[in-house]
Amino acid sequence: MNDDHLIALPSTETTEHFSDALSDLIRRGARQIIAQAVEAELEDFLAQYRDRRDEQGRQVVVRNGYLPERTITTGVGEVEIQVPKVRDRSGSGIKFTSALLPPYLKRARSVEELLPWLYLKGVSSGDFGEALSSLLGEAPKGLSPATIGRLKAKWSEEHRSWQQRSLQHQRYVYIWADGIYVTIRADERQCLLVILGVTDKGHKELLGLEMGYRESELSWKALRRRLKDQGLDQAPHLAIGDGALGFWKALPQVFPTTKAQRCWVHKTANV
Repeated sequence: MNDDHLIALPSTETTEHFSDALSDLIRRGARQIIAQAVEAELEDFLAQYRDRRDEQGRQVVVRNGYLPERTITTGVGEVEIQVPKVRDRSGSGIKFTSALLPPYLKRARSVEELLPWLYLKGVSSGDFGEALSSLLGEAPKGLSPATIGRLKAKWSEEHRSWQQRSLQHQRYVYIWADGIYVTIRADERQCLLVILGVTDKGHKELLGLEMGYRESELSWKALRRRLKDQGLDQAPHLAIGDGALGFWKALPQVFPTTKAQRCWVHKTANV
């Protein structure tokens, strides 16, 4: 145990300076941990080619410095990282790619998941920098209003693609349906219509998720018809829901052979 993993805490005189020092300490600790993890990845990678030699008896795959330093945005703020690279003397194109820090990574998943919630809570594109500064320290780079706009377009495209996925040859024995009321964008209260399904293999899946007008018959009917348009031809054996009349009125219009059952959780709560 010769490696010293301790990080010296800078001396401070005021509480404010101490808070800044603590944030810097956390970021430096994160950078050190990331670097150690990537080095471990590299060692495993080099071990795969350790026995490969060229005509002069030299190892074919060896370390070859680092890629240019880049910054990723994490839950503790921005962290500067460097990914090592290798040299392939055989000319066969062997390259090291870190699974922890792939070339396209700019933001940690925790930050990616934070952005849509900030947007749904009513934070405008122009105010993202200030909001993220409060959470992550100095305003993170690469999160300008234009970047947020591109991310919103990406989220919308992912949702459209998910809504158009094929459900052909899928068999769902049970479905659960419910309307979830959420407050988004300047106290605007909307209803999310949600349908979960269980396959004949016992796997639970999210089938439908879209905005509806309260829990009206028309909204539930439109959602179920869209599922049929995606290829869901086989009607579920049983549908489970609360006491919302719109759900039960729409059910026989789309899946006339599906049996109905009131949700015991809702029923017990009502009692």
